Amino acid sequence: MKVLVPVKRVVDYNVKVRVAADGSGVETQGVKMSMNPFDEIAIEEAVRLREKGAATEVVAVSIGVQASQDTLRTALAMGADRAILIRTDETLEPLAVAGLLKIIVEREAPGLVCMGKQAIDDDMNATGQILAAKLGWPQGTFASAVTIADGRAEIAREIDGGTEVISLALPAVVTADLRLNEPRYASLPNIMKARKKPLETLDAADLDVDLAPRLTIVSVAEPAERKEGVKLNSAAELVEKLKTEAKVI
Repeated sequence: MKVLVPVKRVVDYNVKVRVAADGSGVETQGVKMSMNPFDEIAIEEAVRLREKGAATEVVAVSIGVQASQDTLRTALAMGADRAILIRTDETLEPLAVAGLLKIIVEREAPGLVCMGKQAIDDDMNATGQILAAKLGWPQGTFASAVTIADGRAEIAREIDGGTEVISLALPAVVTADLRLNEPRYASLPNIMKARKKPLETLDAADLDVDLAPRLTIVSVAEPAERKEGVKLNSAAELVEKLKTEAKVI
């Protein structure tokens, strides 16, 4: 079974993001970029499935600027067998991303698409679900455990009341939650080996997918600074402030 893992290049989670001067988004120039943390978990799970013998090949795919090659090389160093870059300089919404991924899925014919549940830059949490709908495949979202056996995937998924276990017929789409695993660090020898692994580049404009945005960003601004707290002497004083100042009661 082949596992396809979409990965995204985002601002590193350790970086304090700043709003761009023109208010169009966040500043990315001169900022450290890395693989989306949820996608790291998805890569790790795919590699573990291969190590267990449940998968035979792990293919990483990324959609973005040419520098996304670095993200794919990280995926290769973590254990992916080969990679595909769909190059575009546009910022794409989940509908367009899912459309491009659908073409790759139809070409590669994987038995499983394993991807992060969301990206930490836009927090859309929609691409996996849209891709499953476009393919007509079953989906297991927010997965905290994945077991492959007898042509099915058993998924333990996070829900409000605890954990739900579902069984999906393969092929299927699975989106990874934080509790699924802890990604491995890419060792120096594996980083060197990753340079020799196949990395194919395609142009998004050649894949006949509507990439036009459906959303318009009006403005992006820093959140208002929190006011300094005050100490109160009694519960009665607290109630009075909640009534007169906060106006919540």
